[in-house]
Amino acid sequence: MFRYFISLFALFVVVESFSQTQKTDTIITKNDSIVYKSTYGIRVGIDISKPIKAAVDGSYSGIEFVGDYRVSKRMFIAAEIGFEEETTQEDYTNSTAKGTYVRAGFNFNAYENWLDMNNEIFVGYRYGLSFFEQTLNSFTPNVNNTYFPANPIIVNETANVNAHWSEFMVGFKVETFKNFFVSASVSYKVMMSVKEPDNFKTLFSPGFNRIFESGTGFGFNYTLSYLIPFSKK
Repeated sequence: MFRYFISLFALFVVVESFSQTQKTDTIITKNDSIVYKSTYGIRVGIDISKPIKAAVDGSYSGIEFVGDYRVSKRMFIAAEIGFEEETTQEDYTNSTAKGTYVRAGFNFNAYENWLDMNNEIFVGYRYGLSFFEQTLNSFTPNVNNTYFPANPIIVNETANVNAHWSEFMVGFKVETFKNFFVSASVSYKVMMSVKEPDNFKTLFSPGFNRIFESGTGFGFNYTLSYLIPFSKK
């Protein structure tokens, strides 16, 4: 009887030891199997700040489509393409610029996401190129005469011009719903070259915005986009 008890106790110890080992392996296996992969694909969208600006500013109209493609955990190839038209009223001139533009470059995500989150705080660079018409609608001679003020002269002269620039930006993207993103960014632009008309200065370039005397400019984007997933890595 005593030997039977000893044998039963020994069997219980062996079974319990095996059970504990199996539980440990299961926990380790489960822990090792929890790997959160990032979604890779093409994200396309639209900049809604331009229709909003057009609604409140009668001298402006424009539309811009945006897109990016994830090439690594933090790096994205990005591009924007659009059309803008704006009439600029200065002290002595009234001119209209309208045409198309494209910007291409990259975004680097500096934000460390938790688990399966897919948000971004990014810095980026773009090379910009625009082709547009610059029309001098009218100008007023700079005559300082109180009794006989100068009247605007209607000319409507149009020139085909282009512009090239570099653009540095910072912004964020937030996944509000599954694969749906809201994004905002600001950019600092440096004009590389612009073809000027013969008889007046280019004051506005589509895609660049207002061109200041320093050859610099600023931009703002507020976009809604959707991610078309291809794979997870």
